[in-house]
Amino acid sequence: MDIMMPVMDGYEATHEIRNSEKEDAKSIPIIAMTANAFDDDMKKSKTAGMGAHLSKPLDIQKMIEMKG
Repeated sequence: MDIMMPVMDGYEATHEIRNSEKEDAKSIPIIAMTANAFDDDMKKSKTAGMGAHLSKPLDIQKMIEMKG
């Protein structure tokens, strides 16, 4: 999930997904992707309901390891 989107940021979008009535809304994987790599940004991603936080530029190997 890109954090810096024009209409609704990634935190808001994740909140909307997590609070929807869809059956898999709580369990669908959502990973933050952003240039912001500070601890506060990572905490904000977790608080929003994201399962992980990846900084740009993305490390493909790290993504593969996360998929496990």
